[in-house]
Amino acid sequence: MIVLDTSVVLAFMDRRDTDHELVRIWMGEVEDELVTTPLVLAELDHLASRYGGPTAADALRDDFKRGAYSVEWWSSALHDSIAVSERYATMELGLTDASLIALADHLKTLEIATFDERHFRAVRPLRARADAFTLLPADHAASSRP
Repeated sequence: MIVLDTSVVLAFMDRRDTDHELVRIWMGEVEDELVTTPLVLAELDHLASRYGGPTAADALRDDFKRGAYSVEWWSSALHDSIAVSERYATMELGLTDASLIALADHLKTLEIATFDERHFRAVRPLRARADAFTLLPADHAASSRP
């Protein structure tokens, strides 16, 4: 499973985005399930409506209806997300990003699809025996270079 951040979906939706082609190719190769939190869905809905208008919002909601992304929210998700946000308070890690760190821990995965390298390169997996997350598609592209 790959935890999915807002930035990757927005780049995928916007052909003018500098990362669009990278995400389009990567999404075509991904076989793992993409999973996110309701906080990301709300953020995506807001941003798609605000910057892409009704057409983009409708396309995004169609993706949601088709199950393009799984959504996870467990009984302690809010508590876990707040704890992560407080742990990284000096970085001003927002609750949405914190929810993705908590989700990665909940799912026992180290893979996060994001372009927010500032935050996700600095935070550490909560209980995993690893020093860092694998950030996709960036780390995938780097490992594919000759």
